[in-house]
Amino acid sequence: MIKKLLIFSSLIFTVNFAFAQKADVENAVNKLTKLMITPDSLALDKLVLNDLSYGHSSGKVETKQDFMTSLLSGSSDFVDINLTDQKVIVQNKTALVRHTLNAKTNDKNVPGTVKLHVLLIWSKEKAGWKLLGRQAVKVL
Repeated sequence: MIKKLLIFSSLIFTVNFAFAQKADVENAVNKLTKLMITPDSLALDKLVLNDLSYGHSSGKVETKQDFMTSLLSGSSDFVDINLTDQKVIVQNKTALVRHTLNAKTNDKNVPGTVKLHVLLIWSKEKAGWKLLGRQAVKVL
């Protein structure tokens, strides 16, 4: 009986831990989304790894510095972002997040809209989940 109780307790702990990890990743995605609308250099620096590879649907790939400069300068200006169909997979210290991004933009003061399928790659660091990679493709 004690053995069954220990196994059951272990299973409950594992499930709760997995849900907590997923929730932490979702919180990191929410922080990133808010920072893409209202960029803050210090907060972005804390959320994004130095080795960031940020791929756009156009094929352009940015470094962390490029990504931050684009947001902070307004050359990449998100007015509103709505994420749907989000799926999170956590494997050890890596998380993959897929979602559809619908956004209103104002890049270089030109209003527009985008609809993209996005893949985010997150790495679990001592200070929490950090963005390592992003790739977007246009929704056909």
